[in-house]
Amino acid sequence: MKILDKYILFRYLKSVFFTLFIFIPIAVVIDVSEKVDKFLQHDDLTFIHILKDYYLNFIMYYANTFLPLATFIACIMFTSKLASNTEVIAISSANISFTRFLRPYFIGATILAIIALGMNHFVVPKGNEIKYAFEQEYIFNKRTENRSFVKDFSLQLNDSAKIFIKNFSLLNRKGYNFSYAEFDGIKIKHRVVAENITWDKENGNFILSKYKERFIQDEKDSITSGDKKTMILDFTPDDLIISGSKSMEMTSDRLSEFIDKSERRGVKNLNAYYVELYQRTSLPVSAYILTLIAVSLSSRKKRGGTGINLAIGIGLMFMYVFFMKVAVVLGSAPNSNALLMAWLPNIIFSTIAVYLYIREKKQG
Repeated sequence: MKILDKYILFRYLKSVFFTLFIFIPIAVVIDVSEKVDKFLQHDDLTFIHILKDYYLNFIMYYANTFLPLATFIACIMFTSKLASNTEVIAISSANISFTRFLRPYFIGATILAIIALGMNHFVVPKGNEIKYAFEQEYIFNKRTENRSFVKDFSLQLNDSAKIFIKNFSLLNRKGYNFSYAEFDGIKIKHRVVAENITWDKENGNFILSKYKERFIQDEKDSITSGDKKTMILDFTPDDLIISGSKSMEMTSDRLSEFIDKSERRGVKNLNAYYVELYQRTSLPVSAYILTLIAVSLSSRKKRGGTGINLAIGIGLMFMYVFFMKVAVVLGSAPNSNALLMAWLPNIIFSTIAVYLYIREKKQG
C-alpha cells in the first residue's frame, strides 16, 4: 500500500469514527434526560448496573445504526476538504485515475462492512436482548406491555400434531379454549380440548384445566375427562409472539432456526423476520454504495465549498433512510418479496452511485 493510500485510508476511518463519536453522546444525553426519572424510582438500581446492562448495549445499537450515516457524512467532509485544499487536483496531475483514487476508500469501506456484519449478525442482537430485559424490569410498565395477548392462534408442532388457542395472555401465561390434535395421515388419532391452559415455566410444561381427551381407535374410542392434566408440548409462550421486534433480540443463527421452525409449524407471515435477517447483510454492504456516492459528489472543488456537498449528501442520506423504512414496512407485509424489499434501497442507490461515478470519471 502506497503512502497516499495509507494517508487517505487513515483519514477516512478517522473521520468516520470521529463523526460517530459525535452522534453517540448526543443520543445518550437525550436518552438519559428522558429516563432519569425511571432510574431514580428503583433504589436497588446502581450506576454500574445501568451502565453495563443498558447504556453499553444502547451505545452498541446506536453506533451500528448511525454507522452508514457517519460513513456518508464523514466521507463527504473529508473528500471535500481534500478538494478545497487542491489535493485532489495534485493527485489527478500525478496521472492517478479516479478509479485508482477510490481504492483506499473501498478498503476502508470493506473494514467498516466487516465490522458492521459482525455487529449486525451477532453482537447487537445479544445486546438488544439484555437491553430489552432491563427495559422491561426498570423502564416499561409491565401492565402496558405491548406483547399482551394473542388471539385465534394455530401452530403446527410437528408433521402430525397441531394446536389451536382461542386467546392466550402473555402476561399471566394463561390461555382459553385450547385444542390439540394428532393425526395419522388425514385421520385424527388423538385429540385433547381444555377450557384453560397455563404455562408452568418452572417445570417446562402446560397445565390443562377442565379437559377432555379422546384416543380414536379402530374398534373402540377411549375418552377421559378431568379437572386438571399436565401436558408436555413442543412450544413455549414465546413461540406465540410473531413480532418483528422479537427478531432484533436473536442472533442470525437463532433467527434462521426460528424461521425454519416456524415454517414447519405452519406460521403464515414471517416476512418481518426475513426482512430483519436480510437487512443485517444489506446495510453493511451500503458502506460501498454510500462511499462511492460521497466521493463522486465531493471530489471536485465547487462554489460553496463543503457546505453545498454536505447539503446534497444529507439530502441523499435522508432519501436512503426513507427508502429503507418504506422497504421494511412493505417487506413485512404478507405476500411481499422480503429479499427484494430488504435490498431495494441498495439497488436504487447503487444506480445513483454508478451514474455519479461514470460522470466523475468522464470529467476527470
